Amino acid sequence: MTREHQIYKVTLWGSVGNVVLMAFKFVAGTLGHSSAMIADAVHSLSDFITDLIVLLFVKISSKPQDESHDYGHGKFETFATFFVGLALMAAAIGIIFSGGMKLVSWVGGEQLVAPGKLALWAALISILVKEGLFRYTIHNGKVLNSQAVIANAWHHRSDALSSIGAAVGIGGAILLGDRWTVLDPIASIVVGFMLVKVAFNLLKSSIGELTEASLPQATECEIEGIIKSFPDVFEPHNIRTRRIGDHIAIETHLRMDGKLSLNEAHERATAIEHKLKERFGSATHVTIHMEPTK
Repeated sequence: MTREHQIYKVTLWGSVGNVVLMAFKFVAGTLGHSSAMIADAVHSLSDFITDLIVLLFVKISSKPQDESHDYGHGKFETFATFFVGLALMAAAIGIIFSGGMKLVSWVGGEQLVAPGKLALWAALISILVKEGLFRYTIHNGKVLNSQAVIANAWHHRSDALSSIGAAVGIGGAILLGDRWTVLDPIASIVVGFMLVKVAFNLLKSSIGELTEASLPQATECEIEGIIKSFPDVFEPHNIRTRRIGDHIAIETHLRMDGKLSLNEAHERATAIEHKLKERFGSATHVTIHMEPTK
């Protein structure tokens, strides 16, 4: 099974779970009079939308390099991660606004309708299902080295967390009586801010990749160490790195003995390239500029 098909399989399983939970939560939230559960249902809807985005962009990103994309189409996978974060941020803001309006009404003297037990059961079932989907998706995302799949996994985890918040709010409102029905919208607001944090992290990482942010310093130090491990290779400098979807690009200048023949210098550079690809993946783009020692 190809990497693309494996990503499809993982994402489709998540889509099935999201559709079922979305319908169940909307019904439970409506019949159970729970704003926290309806907010949770909206989150599941955003999960389903991001599943579709991942499926679309991963198909594009799997295309090989061509005349118009010398470095391949990996950035489209980063776009998918960006849109996942954007959708999650929009859902979070909507949840916070809706909960805030109910809280304002309560402060103004309005009696909020107590949520029903159906909403509580929906929250508890959602926690179990979404945590299971998170563990399944994050494992496969790491195996496939797919940032989009990993981002989608955290979307599952954020939904599980939002269901925990909903369960606490709904359960508290049910157990403590009518005076504490305000716990339901408060829970939805807390859930919303949790989602804002997750969305911010996804947007930050994807924007960094789209704007050609360098790899972490620890990674660049590891690259420098690999280069220095070769004999007659000195002073690696001007090391430049970036991520392109599921693989990386490395550019570096290094010095070699000026008395080496062109053939020897080429063989040494090729050996370094193979070593870097062995460590960071066969799709790694490596560009080496050789300079003679003074």
